[in-house]
Amino acid sequence: MGMIKKVFHSPKFRLGFIIFAALLLFVFLYPLFDSGDPLEMIAVQSYLKPGTYVSQYDVAGSDGITLDVVASDKKLASHLPEADRNKMKTYLVDFVGLDANQVDTNNIPKLIEQWMDNYNPNNKAGLLVSAQRDYRNINKEVLAALDAGDIIIAINDPETGELIQNKTIHDQQYVQVSSVANRQVFPLGGDNFGRNVLRELVEATKTSLMIGLIAGIVATAIGLTLGLIAGYVGGTTDNIITFITNLFTVIPSFVILILISYSVGQEARGVLLVACIIGFTAWPWTCRSVRSQVISLRNRDHVNLMKLSGHGLLHILTTGILPYIASYVVMALILQIAQGILSEAQLSMLGLGAATSKTATLGLMMNWATLFSAVVNGSWWAYFPVVIVIALMSFSMNLMNTGLDQVFNPQLRD
Repeated sequence: MGMIKKVFHSPKFRLGFIIFAALLLFVFLYPLFDSGDPLEMIAVQSYLKPGTYVSQYDVAGSDGITLDVVASDKKLASHLPEADRNKMKTYLVDFVGLDANQVDTNNIPKLIEQWMDNYNPNNKAGLLVSAQRDYRNINKEVLAALDAGDIIIAINDPETGELIQNKTIHDQQYVQVSSVANRQVFPLGGDNFGRNVLRELVEATKTSLMIGLIAGIVATAIGLTLGLIAGYVGGTTDNIITFITNLFTVIPSFVILILISYSVGQEARGVLLVACIIGFTAWPWTCRSVRSQVISLRNRDHVNLMKLSGHGLLHILTTGILPYIASYVVMALILQIAQGILSEAQLSMLGLGAATSKTATLGLMMNWATLFSAVVNGSWWAYFPVVIVIALMSFSMNLMNTGLDQVFNPQLRD
């Protein structure tokens, strides 16, 4: 208990722990409020913008409430996006001769008035065919925006089969969103497959955390075991383990990771196997660090006393040496988990991550966003939240590791 209090006394560890705990709480509690298949393809089109979507059918059938609100400006803006308004300004300045300072694309009513006074569909001088077509389409949108007529909803007369007026919707008639039966909320929009990005991100975060945890445990276990044996036994055993460690160190671990992942084959690369592969290639630096710690401990008095008492190798390592480096092992595990998450993201970005259609990982979400041009399309919600989550997890774990180092390293204590 005293050790835990000492650990939480470090401001850096507290901050890192709070960030990491908040992420864990969110990814495990959010599915309780928004259950469902995270990879369900809800939308037909790709890259839905963040927001709440309601059924047009239900809205048309709901009882409206009349509000004395002028909606003309927003109506005009919805018909004329900024790109079209800029084209209108180009036409008015370059082909009509108006001063650029007189044309304000933000003042939509005045812009439309200038357009209606000056646009001539028969004036084709100096205009490419594509430009003529664009301006005709813009003119149609302007006319549609100016049409303030009511929308009439008609139904078939069961006796005559003719359409008869059933309902008229005015532009000042509103519907309370809560009264619409069918609603879909996309807080972070939809991805290229029409899936809810937030729901997918929560599941991907859990999967990547699991990969990082498994990879971290595997890497720490291998590095700890080899480091303990090499540091304590020494001699030929130490030389062999050091040679293997140096061999893995000389060749960049990520290159080895790519080669192993590629040789395994796409069909066999599941989440568990990818985690084990990452862990198998990430152990050398843990082994080297543990070995140096054990070398400084193997000739301590309590270890020599255990030797003289006839205790075996396993007993000496687990009770005489391991407790003294336990804090370092915990710090190494935290860093290995963070490295495992980053390695999975790197592998998946190259198309060598887990091949699964049943779950997502943070790396796979980045890979899909890259393949389907989310950056080019300006669909930031498909990749930016993933980058933020990866950064927060890595940042929080590194903060916790730094805090632990300040607590257990005598040279860094205040």
